[in-house]
Amino acid sequence: MAPLITLVALTLLLRAAGAIGIKPLRSWHTSLRGGLAGMVILTGLAHFNSMRGELVALVPPALPNAELLVTITGVLELLGAGGIVHRRTAPWAAGGLALLLVAIFPANVYAAQTGLIVNGSLATDLLPRTLIQLVFIAATIAVVLPYARTLIHRRLTPSRSALPTRSL
Repeated sequence: MAPLITLVALTLLLRAAGAIGIKPLRSWHTSLRGGLAGMVILTGLAHFNSMRGELVALVPPALPNAELLVTITGVLELLGAGGIVHRRTAPWAAGGLALLLVAIFPANVYAAQTGLIVNGSLATDLLPRTLIQLVFIAATIAVVLPYARTLIHRRLTPSRSALPTRSL
């Protein structure tokens, strides 16, 4: 629940800062990128702090080397957080984070099926975990969409130099 609270609270805080005059934070898109970065830093650091053991236990036994997988996903999350705050790398970082969120979802299923303790509570109810994961995925997609629209628009709109010229 802490990652969801971080995402929402930080996004709203950054948006409020934009509303009171901090120009770079005037857009929801920029504020959302900041909120996502904060959330992903929080979850990424959990791969290396006292929650590490719980995260290792979440890795389904069918996957090899749970410790290494937790380290790799933690590093990817922290890199994604760094990438999402920069406008030029944000769509790539957000896309990568969306794929990572999908890839780690089986850990939530495994936790719910086996009744693991995650962050001090029993992880048997998959529905809330799924809904929260969908919110995170939707947030990453919301970061990617404006860039994708711009790219599609550029590809569909012929450039002026490509237009035929009239001869006199």
